[in-house]
Amino acid sequence: MTPPDLSLQSSMFTHLHVHTEHSLLDGFCRIEQLVLRAKDLGMDSLAITDHGSLSGIIDFYLKAREAGIKPIIGCEFYVATASRKSRTAADKEPYHLVLLVKDRTGYQNLLKLATKAQLEGFYYKPRVDRELLKEYHHGLIALSGCLRGEISRLVSEGRKGEAKESALWYKNLFGDYYLEIQRHPIPEIEQINQGLVSIGDELDIPVVATNDVHYIDRQDARWQDMLLCIQTNASIHDERRLKMAGDTFYLRSPEEMAQLFSDIPQALENTERIARSCNLDLEFGRLHLPEVDLPAGKTGDDYLAELCWQGVSQRYQDTIPGEVETRLRYELEVVRKTQFAHYFLVVWDIVSFARQNNILCGVRGSAAASLILYCLGITDVDPLEHRLVFERFLNVERKEMPDIDLDFQDDRRDEVISYVANRYGHDHVAQIITFGTLGARAALRDVGRALGMPYSQVDQVARLVPFGVGMTIERALQENGELRRIYEEDSTIRELVDSATKLEGIARHASTHAAGIVISKESLVEHVPLQLVSKGEAKGMAMAQFGM
Repeated sequence: MTPPDLSLQSSMFTHLHVHTEHSLLDGFCRIEQLVLRAKDLGMDSLAITDHGSLSGIIDFYLKAREAGIKPIIGCEFYVATASRKSRTAADKEPYHLVLLVKDRTGYQNLLKLATKAQLEGFYYKPRVDRELLKEYHHGLIALSGCLRGEISRLVSEGRKGEAKESALWYKNLFGDYYLEIQRHPIPEIEQINQGLVSIGDELDIPVVATNDVHYIDRQDARWQDMLLCIQTNASIHDERRLKMAGDTFYLRSPEEMAQLFSDIPQALENTERIARSCNLDLEFGRLHLPEVDLPAGKTGDDYLAELCWQGVSQRYQDTIPGEVETRLRYELEVVRKTQFAHYFLVVWDIVSFARQNNILCGVRGSAAASLILYCLGITDVDPLEHRLVFERFLNVERKEMPDIDLDFQDDRRDEVISYVANRYGHDHVAQIITFGTLGARAALRDVGRALGMPYSQVDQVARLVPFGVGMTIERALQENGELRRIYEEDSTIRELVDSATKLEGIARHASTHAAGIVISKESLVEHVPLQLVSKGEAKGMAMAQFGM
């Protein structure tokens, strides 16, 4: 038998199952480094498939494009064993399913699935179900998932008949459906793989090779294991803890994958077949501004001008100076050309609500240079009196979104948010996600727990890290002689500090941005995936999965 040509096969592989740090405290792939490593390995395409979240896809898309790599947008969904609305003990272990975007339709459906999984199906995990998959499957390619996928689990439980029925259901629904084959040092994995290949042969379903990537390099397995310990509040010394088998869940090279799957070359070829089918172009820079209700027969520009001329007569009383009239006409013309009338009207509407309800509010920044905002009562600064230049705020040459930076009374901010949601529609308004990362002190404390070190010892080290903007462990070692001394003299402290340095800066948890609200003309799910705010006064409100 002629041995396989590995050099030929090595160019025929794309990683389609990849977890970044947006699989919180599970994935140890920082997106920029992940993309650069894929480029170094000669890859021309790469997927992102975080657990139940799309929060990293825009950053991934832009970084991949910048590196000359085709970005394949996807997600590893949790699929309810029955209904997404069921909340029983059995629902704590949903199946896994990887979905990849082929085109714009698939992208829109991915946004909707990710949103509904969070808003309708959340029970320990954000879950979809077969009902949702039926409704939003167009434009998507489905992979059966890891060992926690439905087909793999049924095979492992000896229920091959049910596994075939499920596989056929997915094949008939998606058309583009593949059975995932992975090879890791897991005792039962080869038996499951044989079952998957057998089902594929019987039902004419292709197989595809994936590596369930959770970290970039093989030596990163230790740090990913530590992330899992932080997630589960476990110690690395506990053999019963949640952990991944071996150190093979890294971004293997095409050559390594060719060697690993030399007996199933079609599983490698199908990765390229899938990559060629995924062609998504995302559009950036186009605004989808919300609109206020207008008087009959008026455009946004008409109504804005009407409000401004009413306001200018109130601001300047009896006689409107000629320079004021000239400046106002000029500003209104710039707004007309840049098509931002509705933006000004929305801000006017929100500020008007605050003023009418005695909620303190103010405007910061270059917006004070706008006579329009002064006439609308949004600012109280006369830009002509203070010789403020309007073009610093809005320039017809740039057509950049003007920034009207509003501050509201902090103990009544929730009233403003509620007004905006009721006024423009709860499906059109959301808060914005932000990610807390492991700072220097937090990294030391979390890693100390994972290493099983006494709290007092870890606390002593953490307290030696100076406070300061942008403080890092490396900088702390340079600035604090005591920290540097115990680092050099104590091997236990050195392990703590070195480990914390590796994890420093990784995303740890998601929370709500303190200032941001997003409002869209269309339902927000047409543009961004959503999830529920879980804490605070806005609990129950939607939050965009994309950062600011």
